[in-house]
Amino acid sequence: MKTGSRPGQRGKLVVLTGPSGAGKSTITREVLRRTGAAFSVSATTRRPREGEADGRDYRFVDRAAFERMVQRGELLEWAEVFGNLYGTPAEPVRRAIADGETVVLEIDIQGGLQVHEKAPDAEFVLIVPPSEQELARRLRGRGSEDEKTIARRLAKAAAERKAAEQSGVYTHCVVNDNLADAVAQVVRIVEQESPDR
Repeated sequence: MKTGSRPGQRGKLVVLTGPSGAGKSTITREVLRRTGAAFSVSATTRRPREGEADGRDYRFVDRAAFERMVQRGELLEWAEVFGNLYGTPAEPVRRAIADGETVVLEIDIQGGLQVHEKAPDAEFVLIVPPSEQELARRLRGRGSEDEKTIARRLAKAAAERKAAEQSGVYTHCVVNDNLADAVAQVVRIVEQESPDR
């Protein structure tokens, strides 16, 4: 049985959000390894990055397939980001929670706000970089985007963080300055007991 499973109890959803480059993926991987929580695999129309695998990191689909999922109401949330579509298939999340599992969902801030409308009892964690300068350094370090795209991402990150903070949705804010500390904070959030619903 998974560590993240709670037999006889309804599970819970933990939503990890933050701007691109804040370290969500790195933190999520380590939190899943330590807690045994289930990972909700998002669908996307973007191309895989080096090292990403279909079904593990994302479900990579074409635009037509994604649009069918939207039309059939199969997504917990979805958004278009820089020309690519991203979304969370709802059924696997609902099934895992009903089975008593803790499910970790790693998405952008826009998606997190949509999830709150459908699952307000989830735990919402905002992961942020220590500074805009550090975020720019991390984005450049990926080597996958040009300066124009990085500038767009930085502007979007600032707007998203402001919207997230003003929304009142995020009850936890983790500054990813020291990775080990950030991971430890998120592990505590994932493992904390929540009342039966």
